[in-house]
This record gives sequence, C-alpha cells and structure tokens, in this order.
Amino acid sequence: MLTPSAAGKACAAAMIILPLAWAQGTVPVHRLQAGAVSLTQFGVGPAAGGTTAVRTVLAPVALVFEAKLKAGRPFVMDAAGDVKDILRSPVFTPYPFPGGTAQYADALLRASVAQPGGWHTVLASPRVQPLRITVPVGYGYVLTSKSSGRSLAIADVEFVQREIFKQLPKQPDTLVLAVTRNTAFYAAGDATVCCSWGTHGVDRATGNSFVLGSFLRKAPSLVTDADVQPLTQQLAGFVKDPLHDPLLVGRNLQGPGNTVRMWMWPQAGRGCGGNGLATSYFLLEPTNTNPKNNVPASPAYLARVGGRAYHLQNAALPSWYTGAAGTLGEAYSFPDAQALREPAGPCPPRGGGPDGGRSAVPKPSAVPAPLTQKPNGHKLIGYWAGYGGPGSTIPLRELSPQWDIILIAFSTPDKDAPEGAMKFPTPGGLDKEQFKSDIAWLKSQGKTVMISLGGGGQHFTLADPNRVSNFVESVERIVRDYGFDGIDIDFESPSLSIAPGDTDYRKPTTPSIVNLISAIRQLRERMGPKFLISLVPEGTQIPSGYPSYGGQFGSYLPIAYALRDILTFMDVQDYNTPPLLGLDGEIYQPGTVDYHAAMTELLLHGFPVGGNPKMMFPPMPPEQVAVGFLTGDTTPEIVAQSMEYLITGKAPAGVRYRLRKPGGYPAMLGAMFWTIDADRRENYKFSNVVGPLLHGYPPAR
Repeated sequence: MLTPSAAGKACAAAMIILPLAWAQGTVPVHRLQAGAVSLTQFGVGPAAGGTTAVRTVLAPVALVFEAKLKAGRPFVMDAAGDVKDILRSPVFTPYPFPGGTAQYADALLRASVAQPGGWHTVLASPRVQPLRITVPVGYGYVLTSKSSGRSLAIADVEFVQREIFKQLPKQPDTLVLAVTRNTAFYAAGDATVCCSWGTHGVDRATGNSFVLGSFLRKAPSLVTDADVQPLTQQLAGFVKDPLHDPLLVGRNLQGPGNTVRMWMWPQAGRGCGGNGLATSYFLLEPTNTNPKNNVPASPAYLARVGGRAYHLQNAALPSWYTGAAGTLGEAYSFPDAQALREPAGPCPPRGGGPDGGRSAVPKPSAVPAPLTQKPNGHKLIGYWAGYGGPGSTIPLRELSPQWDIILIAFSTPDKDAPEGAMKFPTPGGLDKEQFKSDIAWLKSQGKTVMISLGGGGQHFTLADPNRVSNFVESVERIVRDYGFDGIDIDFESPSLSIAPGDTDYRKPTTPSIVNLISAIRQLRERMGPKFLISLVPEGTQIPSGYPSYGGQFGSYLPIAYALRDILTFMDVQDYNTPPLLGLDGEIYQPGTVDYHAAMTELLLHGFPVGGNPKMMFPPMPPEQVAVGFLTGDTTPEIVAQSMEYLITGKAPAGVRYRLRKPGGYPAMLGAMFWTIDADRRENYKFSNVVGPLLHGYPPAR
C-alpha cells in the first residue's frame, strides 16, 4: 500500500508533456498526459522552460441590435469603453496569485502541474481592433430594466462568432480575445438553449484561436457576475481546451477537444455535468452554482489591482477531472484552492442502471392522491412520454387520478412517407390494441387524451403548401385510429421561424406558419367541433415576442391569433428559456414565481408585440391559458406559489412582480408538466401537491 506521498510520486512518473502541432489553431498547444488521460493545453509545455509570449488581438465588439430602438436608432451595446479595465485586469496585468505573480492564464497553467519551475505562457500586449456587428431581428434582443435603466443583451453566439471572423481573417500565431458588453448568449441557433457568457476554441472558418466573452459594467441586478469574470470563464476554458470546436455543440459530433470521464456536479442534486472540461452548451465550469437557464454565476475570486477590484472565474484544474492531485498540482481548483476540495465523482450509467434504462420502472414508494373534488374547470395537464423498451414504460392505467389532460408524446415526421406526413408507432413496445384500450379507459374516467405532434429535436415544416394534405390526412388517421380527443402542437425552434419581412402577426406571410394554420383548420373541419387543439410554445415562441418579433421570437403569436376561435388551450413552456421582460418593464429570471407570473400575464393581459404599441396582441381568455413546468427544473413549492398567485392574486413573500389584475385570474385553466413519467418516478411529488391545489379552488367562472 502506497502512502499519499509515494502514490503521488508513482503517478508523477507517468506524467508526460508532449508537443502538439499548431495546425488546428493559431497558438501553441501541448499535451498533458496523466495515466490514461491525455489533455491538450494552451502554450508550449513546461519541459521547454522559459517564457512564451503569445501574440494577442483584443477586439472590443459593438453589437447593434435592430430589435430595439433608442432615440429612433438601433440600440448599441459597445465594449470599447471596457478596454482599459481589461488591460489593467489580471487578464493582462500580472497579479500575486497564491502560486506566484502571473497573468490569469499563465497562473492557471502553472497551477495545473506540480513543478512549473520557470515556465511561463503570457499574453503579449495586444493589438486593439474594434469591431462593429449588426444583429438583425431574430438573432438577438435587448432587455432594459425600467427601474434602473440597465440593459442585458441576448444574442446568438454562432452568429456573433461568424460575424467576428468575417472582419478578422486568418491571424497567424495569434489569440483573438473578442469582448462584448453585458451580453449573454444562446447556443445552436436556438434561444431556448440559454445562457452562456460566450465561447472559445478554434474558429472553423478561419482557423483562428479565440475567446469570446462579455465584460459586465452596470448590468441589471439579476446578473451576479461582474467585470471580467465572464471573460476569464471563457479564457479558463480555452486554456484547458484550446482545440474546442464550438460549432460541434449540440450536433452529437466528436471534435478534437478534450474529453474526460463523465463527471458529477460537485453541488448536491445537480446530476451529471458531461465529459468535457466544461458543460456542452453553456461552457460552465464545475464551480458554477446556478442551473443551466440562469444567467451564469459562480463564486468569484476577488483580485485588487491598482485600487480596482476584479472578479475572476474559479476554474477546475486538470487534477479535478483525473483525480491526480499531487502529480498535476496540489489543488483541484484555481485561483481559490477551496472552491473544489475533492476530485470529480463519476456519473452513473446512462439510464440509471447497467442495462441503460431497459429494466422495469420501479414502483413508487408513495401513493397517488385520490381525486375527491368535483370538476371545477381547473386542470392538471401532463405529458406521458412513453420512452424505453418493454417493461420500462408506465401503463396508462397506472397514472395518478389527479391528471386531467394527458398529452401523449410524440407523433413525429414520417421520413418514409410523402413530405408533411406524421407517424405514431405504439410507444414503448406496448401492444397496440391494449394501448388503444387504455386510452378508451382513461376517457371513460373523464380524462382527456390528446396526441402531441413534434417535440424537441424534431425538425418539421409545412413550407410547401403541397405537404398540407399529407399532414392533414396522416394526423386524422392517427387520431381516429387511437381515439385521441385532439392534437397538441409542439413544433419547436427551428421548425417555426418568422421569415424576414414578415412583421405583422395578424397577417403572417411566412409559408410554414400560414400553411400550418391552414392545416389545423382543415383538421378541425374534418373532425368536428369537439376536436381539441392545444399549443405548447417555448418561451422564445411567445413571451420573447414582447422584446422582439422575428425569427424564432414570437413565432407562435400568428398561430395563436389565427386559431383563437377554435383553440382549446395554450401552455407556454416556462423552462429552457432566456431571461425576459414583464409588463412592468423589469427583467425576470426563469425558474422563479416572478417569471411564471410575469410571462403568463403577458398572455392574460395582452402585450405590444416587439414593443410596438400599435401592434397589440390581445388578451387570451383565462380558461385557455395554462403554465408549463419542467419537473427537473422546479419544485412543488414554486409551482404551488405560482398557481396560487395567478389564480387568486395572493402573492407569496418576496415576489417583486405585481399582477395587472390584483385579484388574479380565477378562471385560469391550470398547470402543465413535462412529464407525468418523471412525476411518478419521484413519488408523485408534483401531482400530489399541485393536483389537489387546482382541484380545490372554487369553480372557475
């Protein structure tokens, strides 16, 4: 048995520093080998010794947002005024870190190895190259707090990256540091994948090595990071993974970047963080303490330079991922060695078991609450996902009696049929006739059962009017075959995107939207007046239509408006969504009672589309409005407080958003959950709380 010191020496003997060609980027990189783990790092390896100075371009970016006007002109978010502070910060100015005086990136590299000696990799004094990028409607928007006047921009990170390198061609032997001001980003062209503070790696079009991050100056109060922390977050990511390819994010493709064993978040209850050195979409460090959809925040390391305080990102060191502390350095995190005190824990096998999730779903240890109240107009709505193989799907007859409307997920595009057609194979390996019998049984119990069309990750469009008949006929066949009560429309970004020049939601011209409206009306005519229709837009597809209308922002508004006379209900997904504005002019963060109240009242009260008072979206009847929740993204307490506030007007303690209708909306439909399956696995913790709450209210009037 080895003592700790002896074990460290044994591992140290296996640590090798290997040179790596610069071909995949424009800056030097080296390879760090510890046991079976090989990691590419920024800079020439420590074996070379001495100081390597890397040529640097500092590019302050002015983002010009066409979605927001200021004094009649597009709003400009300009980082030019932040250059002096960045140059004075530890990004470029050596600072006395615990391991010695160095720049932030240099000190991070030195903390990654046990004996760095006189080895340094420094960023040379940069060439400053201002850039100006116009952000069209549909690629981002600006949120400005009415009370403080402070602004936060939300932008498409891939769009901004492309535009940067249209202006900055090949930069030999150079690291580009592109800096925006007060801007958070969404990934993969989908604003529901939000938010990060930037990105880093190698730009595929030019081969440039780069870091894109924000500087925060007088940001709105919901932003808890400050000054250079977002920039150092992305710089730390680049130092640890300089060959990262941002364009592979979300595309299930393996690039040249670093991979490690799947790691668990060090914060309790957060689950698996992935197998990269940062999370896939948001490029968050393991030290980050906020959920995925919040504006990123993590405890900062405070450095004072010349009387100015700078907030620096605490980053996980290679030793945290590999568990090789002592060989790669004594600590697991930098600059604060106490930020991570233990190495990463491994993630459990996918699916929760050795068979990848094919085993039978365990019975809950709790019992579902009985439904004792009479119908009162308030409904508990849930998606039954039906994932898994034989034995892993929850039978419909075993659902909690609290569920009033069951949405079966999903009918998807049929790639083996004419374009526009949908298919619905009986899910989970279930017997088709038994499944149909279960649907009929639920309906006999007074439940509503609908088929949901689309779902996340499914691209579907009716841009060609010739596809409409295929859609209508295939959906009608599915509905009649299984006995569904109606359809739920869940075509998510980018399936629906408002075309440039289509500016009036009341008179849409985008073919995919116009044809979908026509198809749904045709279905209604074929199926009759009892045929139910629901819409489940993402936050970007309805509430984002308040600050901006175009592209994915507000794409369900023309559909909801056109179908308002035959629509049964709409439940906006209040999850996987960026921060947005309420009617009070304040910015609200997803996952809070404030957010649920503010976003839902946009529908209940009506709002100016794109902020244009001449383009008002009219109020929706409360009985057509429900709120969408994700079981893994909220708590029963937050849901209960949100529904109580919206229906009765009774605000829980600490709520900032004030309803425009103080008495609430007693006729409001209810709450939707993704998913019924997850609620059952978690011992009915949502349905047993929210169901009786909704069913216990006086009848909706």
